[in-house]
Amino acid sequence: MSPALIAVAAVLVVLIFLLSASIRVAREYERGVIFRLGRLKSPPKGPGLFLLIPVIDKMVRVDLRTVTLNVPPQEVITKDNVPVRVNAVAYFRIIDPERAIVQVENYMVATSQISQTTLRSVLGQHMLDELLSERDKINEILQRIIDEATSPWGVKVSIVEVKDVEIPAGMQRAMARQAEAERERRAKVIAAEGEFQASERLREAADVMSANPTTLQLRFLQTMLEISSERSTTTFLPLPIELFKPFLESGRGDSSS
Repeated sequence: MSPALIAVAAVLVVLIFLLSASIRVAREYERGVIFRLGRLKSPPKGPGLFLLIPVIDKMVRVDLRTVTLNVPPQEVITKDNVPVRVNAVAYFRIIDPERAIVQVENYMVATSQISQTTLRSVLGQHMLDELLSERDKINEILQRIIDEATSPWGVKVSIVEVKDVEIPAGMQRAMARQAEAERERRAKVIAAEGEFQASERLREAADVMSANPTTLQLRFLQTMLEISSERSTTTFLPLPIELFKPFLESGRGDSSS
């Protein structure tokens, strides 16, 4: 083989190598942050096919999809001095690839750390009852604080959710006793309200019957009919009340004297 052919083959090999090293393809959800001789070259490349200058250009791929970040369980002392163990989950995505690479060394680790510290700080400012009953409000506070902290890094935190709240066994028993006492209180209040309403209806009925003696007599006969319809050995003899008036009047006379 002649020296000329060898030189041409070497040049072709070099060209193929340079071409393969310069061609890059970014997917729809990716962006390529380019550094040319160490300096940032804007804007980011992608999606699709683009070329780099071999040796001179360096590219860092950035994924723009939403990332699910599990915040490890944190030991928290609530505002009412109750120790709890809480974990959470955060959803975020990159909205500025350049800042995500230039402004912070590792945006994933940084976001995880700021989420952990914010979780401890925010939950420590709330009562245990608030932590259990006002979960949505606390989630909004966490999302706003973490999003503000990560905004300079080009990170957008969309959702933060408190997942599990582990309470000490002693506190769980105390809460169970409190719930049982509350149920008993409600039952007594309902029973008392029923007794009050029943007494009001009885008073109204007594007022109606006292205004019309015939109504009282009819009620008496209806009661006897109900008793006689049952299997009972009890016998009732209706007597007019007028028979007892002399005895009542004599008793009143003795008491007045």
